[in-house]
Amino acid sequence: MTPQKIPTTVITGFLGAGKTTLIRHMLENAEGRRIALIINEFGDVGVDSEVLMGCGDDLCKQEDIVELANGCICCTVADDFIPTMQRLIDRDEAPEHIVIETSGLALPQPLVKAFNWPEIRSHVTVDGVVTVVDGPALASGRFAHDEHAIDAQRRADPDLDHESPLHELFEDQLGCADMILLNKSDLLEDGTIEKLSGDLQPEIRPGARLVPTSHGKVDVTALLGVGAAVEDDLDTRKSHHELAGEEDHDHDDFETFFVELGDVDDREALISRIEATIREHEILRLKGFASLVGAPGRLLIQAVGPRVNSYFDRPWSEGEQRRSSIVVIGFKGMDEAAITAAITG
Repeated sequence: MTPQKIPTTVITGFLGAGKTTLIRHMLENAEGRRIALIINEFGDVGVDSEVLMGCGDDLCKQEDIVELANGCICCTVADDFIPTMQRLIDRDEAPEHIVIETSGLALPQPLVKAFNWPEIRSHVTVDGVVTVVDGPALASGRFAHDEHAIDAQRRADPDLDHESPLHELFEDQLGCADMILLNKSDLLEDGTIEKLSGDLQPEIRPGARLVPTSHGKVDVTALLGVGAAVEDDLDTRKSHHELAGEEDHDHDDFETFFVELGDVDDREALISRIEATIREHEILRLKGFASLVGAPGRLLIQAVGPRVNSYFDRPWSEGEQRRSSIVVIGFKGMDEAAITAAITG
């Protein structure tokens, strides 16, 4: 028998629209479902504290919440999202449902495409995409209550690979959704809900539902269990870039190789060599770890574009073989020999 896939709900929408409030409501009314959360938003509601206080230890344990803080999830799929999903799938007690709260700047289409990666597709399906809309902001001609906060969020994320105008990003979030929640509807004047619904209708896929909500309160049985298998329905959910004829790079356009180093004597010298190598070659991402002479911890190194970060992520375990290994990702045709020589010095 084919194992049942774990359904996953993707919740998108701009910062402040009410995504975290929706998730809190969902957990408080989960009716015993084991739900794991992947959180990629950074707002003014403390996810770890507020959500845990509302849902109870049995339904939402500490290990059930994963925060991805290394940038917009749709731009860090390979580095962060795929490994996180694999860890959830491989747990002894796998979750019954996974909920992903994306950054307000996230394009949902690239994230959904990641569910077609072989190591994910056989275990997980996208049950549905839910877009939360700030009703009062939309009624006043804005996409969010505080668009300046969104611009600040964009500027603060050096890993952001796309710079879509807010109206295009908003339309992409609507166009990918199975359910659109017109939130904070209790703050709208009479007749406004009907007007906004009419305005949004041209941007919504056939069959998608538009639901007015207050404080993110929606029947959880309607929110979970949509059964849309979104990863198989991408042709009806194209982004602006795709509709404009811009093609994404196929996986065959990329190349990956490992650089093995011995023990590293000088941390700063290694980082400087990596920075110089990135400037000279078309390296998209670089990630790995190093054994630093005299240091008890493993040095984690990662770079997106020209920015290189390094920190000790954990101590070396007793009996563990200390080694230094860096994976380099770039466009096909990179000069592997030159890059290896430059990094190793």
